[in-house]
Amino acid sequence: MKAHVKKNDLVVVLSGNERGKRGKILSVDPKSQRVVVEGVRMMKKAARKSQDRPQGGFIEREAPIHASNVMEAGEYDRRRSAKGAK
Repeated sequence: MKAHVKKNDLVVVLSGNERGKRGKILSVDPKSQRVVVEGVRMMKKAARKSQDRPQGGFIEREAPIHASNVMEAGEYDRRRSAKGAK
């Protein structure tokens, strides 16, 4: 299914714990209808010791959210201003 947003679009999160946050889309998965938004829904992932990370530890990264929960920031602002003008 085709997504209404694409990579590098600036979006606003419409629902969930992260409602109102803005960020750039880092990736889109059209098959599962999920997007990864920069700085939204951060999760911690345990990292094994490796050559580039000798201490191991935790990595913070973004988790995907459903595409229906985001809207392009320009469209969001346009709708908000039209609602306030009434």
